[in-house]
Amino acid sequence: MNARRTVRGLSLHAVVWLISAFVAVPLLYAVISGFKSTAELTNNPFGLPEHWKIGNYIGILGDGMFWRQIANSAGIAIGTTVCTVVASAMAAFVLARYAFRGRELFYTLFTIGLMFPFAVAVLPLFLMLRTFGLLDNPLGVILPQAAFGLPMTIVILRGFFRTIPAEIEEAATMDGCGKFRFFWQILLPMARPALGTVSVLAVVASWNNFFLPLLVFSDPKWQTIPVGVQQFQGQYSTDFALVLAYIVLAMVPALAFYAVAERQLIGGLTAGATKG
Repeated sequence: MNARRTVRGLSLHAVVWLISAFVAVPLLYAVISGFKSTAELTNNPFGLPEHWKIGNYIGILGDGMFWRQIANSAGIAIGTTVCTVVASAMAAFVLARYAFRGRELFYTLFTIGLMFPFAVAVLPLFLMLRTFGLLDNPLGVILPQAAFGLPMTIVILRGFFRTIPAEIEEAATMDGCGKFRFFWQILLPMARPALGTVSVLAVVASWNNFFLPLLVFSDPKWQTIPVGVQQFQGQYSTDFALVLAYIVLAMVPALAFYAVAERQLIGGLTAGATKG
């Protein structure tokens, strides 16, 4: 029995290491390649650089457009997250704590949104944004991203809100606490793990969104970092080492955010599963 557990444990560790290698090796290759010249990258694609060319990274870090794109992505991600979480929390509270005719129908409509591909809405969305004057406007990205993020966020928050015992709400009501006050002062603090989880998911989805900013922004001053990577690659298509350096630096904020938010993300996802 112990031997079987040992073999199973070793197999799981081997699978984890294999998956980690598939993720880490390309990242490490990109980081090292960014220190080479394009000629050296062509002649020696897998070896260490003979002369470490830090100018690739320094030149990008000294580019104001790069930092503008980082700031644009961060601002849009924060705005999207706030809109998504606030609207979803209120909708999930009603769908989880109130019994009314048609509640499950409304919830089903939100869940159907999970199967609605963004590409289907491109043309009507573009026409709508143009009609409301939201092209080349951060709201033209924030509001659609928040709308498309509602289904998943409502599903997660509704499940978490339903695990909170009704006795807590009854006790708060007996103490003179109204529904609105219970929601803001009691329910939301108790749901902090779930709110943290959906916030992380909203930030990541917004940061990685490429197509919507490309559709909405024609002015370079509003470009986000995914669009910036595509534009930089087109501009320096023959300088492979410089492009790899740009990609690596563009990944750093996302990787740093993952490192900080990983515990919150995992804790929030497991909290709802272990309650009740």
